[in-house]
Amino acid sequence: MSGRELAYWIVTGVFCLAFVAGGTGHLLRADPMREGMQTLGYPLYVMTILGVAKLLGVVALLVPGRPLLKEWAYAGFTFNLIGATASHVFAGDPLSEALPPVFLLCLGAASYVLRPGSRRLVSGLGSIAHQA
Repeated sequence: MSGRELAYWIVTGVFCLAFVAGGTGHLLRADPMREGMQTLGYPLYVMTILGVAKLLGVVALLVPGRPLLKEWAYAGFTFNLIGATASHVFAGDPLSEALPPVFLLCLGAASYVLRPGSRRLVSGLGSIAHQA
């Protein structure tokens, strides 16, 4: 295993653990998460939607193959994290509330960039040129 691949698995593992914890917390309607959703003005049923989506996204990132599904999972996590950051900022929360989703967004970006070729939809710019 190369250093790049090891870095990918470490970053992706931490990223996925965070989303398993968050998705589980949403599905169980853990008090801190429920209070956070209410503070931001979201209806509680959104917790179920987010919880299921987060857990399915983690599965998509971890299963072998299915590069298109992985692209969609990374996109979904990106939208979720940008939305979470914006929600905290627009709600007037302290910066300490907006930073965790920004940190996770950076981890997700690192995971995406470090992906091995077998987990990519297209391998390099040469492949894109051949598809056109």
